[in-house]
Amino acid sequence: MSTKHLLEPELLPLLDALPAFSFTDEALPGIRTGFSGGAELGDAHAQGVIRTERQVSLKNGNSEPVRCLVYQPKEAAVEHPGYLHVHGGGYVLGAPEGSDEANLRICAELGITIVAVAYRLAPEHPIPAPLDDCYTALGWMHENAAELGLDRSRIGIGGESAGGGLAAATALKARDAGDYALCHQHLTYPMLDDRTGTPEVPGDPLVGEFVWTREANQFGWSRYLGGAPAAAPQVPARADDLSGLPSTWMLTVGLDLFRDEDIEYARRLLAAGVETELLVYPGGCHAFQALPGTVIGDRYVKDHLHGLRRGLKVDV
Repeated sequence: MSTKHLLEPELLPLLDALPAFSFTDEALPGIRTGFSGGAELGDAHAQGVIRTERQVSLKNGNSEPVRCLVYQPKEAAVEHPGYLHVHGGGYVLGAPEGSDEANLRICAELGITIVAVAYRLAPEHPIPAPLDDCYTALGWMHENAAELGLDRSRIGIGGESAGGGLAAATALKARDAGDYALCHQHLTYPMLDDRTGTPEVPGDPLVGEFVWTREANQFGWSRYLGGAPAAAPQVPARADDLSGLPSTWMLTVGLDLFRDEDIEYARRLLAAGVETELLVYPGGCHAFQALPGTVIGDRYVKDHLHGLRRGLKVDV
């Protein structure tokens, strides 16, 4: 059954630009090349942003160095907010360079420091490596807050798809460890539940036709888990207790495979007393915002910035 008639007509060109992924271990290197081939760094100077590449690690020496792109406003307020960004790619694809345009815009418009983490990818590096890398980047932001000009009480985390899943996982780990505080998590159609799209939990047949399918999801989760048990924090939806997590902004769309797991996670956050805002756009599919010049994409940019400004208490 095709769901193309339910897709916003302005998004139809996206189906040719981003056809549904057909993953195998043999095809993965080629998919990675195609996925990252179009990423070009923007003109940071023209937007009043200083972008540097850093190798970060924790002062206790218990972590591998992690490559990050760091975005800072040329004219930043003293003790301004920080945002740890985690890129998407189903846990098997991507790099922070792919989010450069968005991170430049956010840095320039909100006047915040952004650290975009190049976490290790599965299947070469299954759990716990990707989450360890994100946690290392978060710890580095806290340990170097004075150098970066950050207010430690206003550090948030966010990402899209698998990046949103890793952001949620990092928030769980940070809550449980108690070492590095987060004030906010900012999740765009996050990838939270390994059960979604399996034969046991196929979900609504009206979701998951475009870009990121059930088959792609099973591939991504299986390579990310690498044979380990599916458990929190790496699988956020399997966490028994969501209390004590930071304020949450979450967006999902009507035709995304993750729609229902995202709505359920938001419901559980609300039930746990976590300040939560959930947006559900009708007619959208996975990666909808990758197509430039659309009404739904422009709405996302506005809502995303507004939610992040509020979550990080910008201009307070």
